[in-house]
Amino acid sequence: MVLEPTRELAVQVADHLSRIGRYASLKILPIYGGTSIQKQIYALEKGVHIVVGTPGRIIDHLKRGTLNLASVKVVVLDEADRMLDMGFIDDIDYILSKVPRNRQTSLFSATIDQSVMNVCNRYMRNPEKILVSRDEIALTQIRQYYMVVNPRSKFQILCNVLDENHIKKAIIFCKTRRGTDMLAEKLRRRGYDAKPLHGGFTQAQRDFVSNSFRNGKLKLLVATDVAARGLDIQGITHIINYDIPLDALVYFHRIGRTARMGREGTAITLVSYGEMAELNRIRALTKTTIEELENEVQTPTKEPRKTYKAVCADCGSECEVPFKPDPNRPVYCRECWEKRRPPIERL
Repeated sequence: MVLEPTRELAVQVADHLSRIGRYASLKILPIYGGTSIQKQIYALEKGVHIVVGTPGRIIDHLKRGTLNLASVKVVVLDEADRMLDMGFIDDIDYILSKVPRNRQTSLFSATIDQSVMNVCNRYMRNPEKILVSRDEIALTQIRQYYMVVNPRSKFQILCNVLDENHIKKAIIFCKTRRGTDMLAEKLRRRGYDAKPLHGGFTQAQRDFVSNSFRNGKLKLLVATDVAARGLDIQGITHIINYDIPLDALVYFHRIGRTARMGREGTAITLVSYGEMAELNRIRALTKTTIEELENEVQTPTKEPRKTYKAVCADCGSECEVPFKPDPNRPVYCRECWEKRRPPIERL
């Protein structure tokens, strides 16, 4: 049994296992929510060798009695740090309570913090630790750049990047679901072929968008980290960090989606004022050169607020107000208005 944090990862891992296992006639079944549970029940009744699933749907099958884990010999906890971040610890407890104690357990995690160590101590006996050093993470085929931007010019700079870099297929990363939706909509209004992808989508919506991107029908994918975590798509030429990641290791996961299969790729990070500390942490972790690109977008100047001339109803002096005076309503200068305004009650 392989536990995955997202539906996309469950599908991706099951697909890879099926390719490998076909030579041994292994039956692999992905189990995740958002699809027909009856089809999964039918497949389980016929018998499978490996189940790859998300915690929620696996628990659903366990409670229905349609999945029996009594004969499981190997358990894999994939993306353990992500599963803990998503609040799956209680689900993991429940699932592993249904698995024989005499089993092999493998845990994979991009980061090893105390919460991950607690999982290791709880479910593994004298585990062998294999650590991949940072130097082994290949970044040599990825050209890395950053641009310091004014937040008010950020979208225009993104448009310039898209226009000037001959982008064929790119993922643009945002921090939040709302930010993803808003940016994709702004890009579409500008005429770009862009769609969002985040955890708020139904399975059908996620499949449609990811397949469109995979098949070349969609050029720009605006995504959150969690939504893009399970994507395995070739031919991505550019990664654009519209929002700089707060975790330096997330930067690895993002830019690692380009430069696959021996190809070269480009990663561009937009750094707003005050975010240089995050960029420096990324630099320290990658130990590679991240070159600065100059942007030619002028910071938009704020237009002066329009004012109107009026006569104060109290003192009769001329004054300027930020609204068009109504002849039927009195207008006051600042001094007279301050005198007439009721005092603020302090709690």
